[in-house]
Amino acid sequence: MTTILDSVDQRTRLVGENRLEILMFRLSGRQMFAINVFKVQEVLHLPHLTLIPQRHPHVRGVINLRGKTLPVIDLAQAIGLKPLPVSKDSTTIVTEYNQSVQAFLVGAVDRILNLNWETIQPPPVTTGRNHYLTAITRVDDRLIEIIDVERVLAEIVPYNTRIAPEHLADPLLEKARGREVLLVDDSSVALSQLRETLSQLELKLHTASNGLMALNRLKAWADSGLVMTDKLLMVITDAEMPEMDGYRLTTEIRHDPRLKDLYVVLHTSLSGSFNKAMVKKVGCDNFLSKFQPEGLVEVVRDRLLRDQPPAAAPAI
Repeated sequence: MTTILDSVDQRTRLVGENRLEILMFRLSGRQMFAINVFKVQEVLHLPHLTLIPQRHPHVRGVINLRGKTLPVIDLAQAIGLKPLPVSKDSTTIVTEYNQSVQAFLVGAVDRILNLNWETIQPPPVTTGRNHYLTAITRVDDRLIEIIDVERVLAEIVPYNTRIAPEHLADPLLEKARGREVLLVDDSSVALSQLRETLSQLELKLHTASNGLMALNRLKAWADSGLVMTDKLLMVITDAEMPEMDGYRLTTEIRHDPRLKDLYVVLHTSLSGSFNKAMVKKVGCDNFLSKFQPEGLVEVVRDRLLRDQPPAAAPAI
């Protein structure tokens, strides 16, 4: 089954062109689900499962994979469906999110599909399973539901959003108070985390749920005559979003003379080494893996330091 990802390295060139590839799979029944291929490390039959006491109800146990112990999460149960049966033939998808690795128990893997983000739409505002979706799309006239894995993981292991007092005591951060930041992310969990962390710096926060919405808002502000570097301290954007991803958003910002000097941070759960290369390619100013409160503080400090006058040369 690992051969399904043999050519994943070649797919990285799709990013920056507003394209993505999704791994499609079933949980139970005929409904098809998906996650981004770049979050996937491998697909395999379930290794020996070890039960652990006092585990979260959605965690079926742990496996040992090449010397690493990984939790196995029943993805169907986690999004409100019936638990999946467990056997030696069960399929697991090993993923990395926010520098943590876990395995998801699924029904069966279908295929990898190359799509344009413009064909990916936000889920309808309804109740039920849509609570766990970041987007939907259609393939061969069938609805594909893209799962908000960050929400699933946050309900199992809540993320920390508190900034340590010693970091808040930095006098440089006083200059951030009252400044405005645009947050761009399709995950309500990620936006909530950003709000809870950055509000401790007394920043004024604007939000957008995809890159196109963010770009339209930026252009509207610029059209009204605002100097964007005075208006916004920074833009913090996710990489994967419906309609327009964070890479394309950054490219569009850099191509607009009114927006090009904005400080743009790529804030994503995708792998660090890959994104550092993409940051350089599309022109982001900084990169941060998600759910790192102190890391967000360092990003704000970096932006504020750019406003500091250069140190005077020592007198001779």
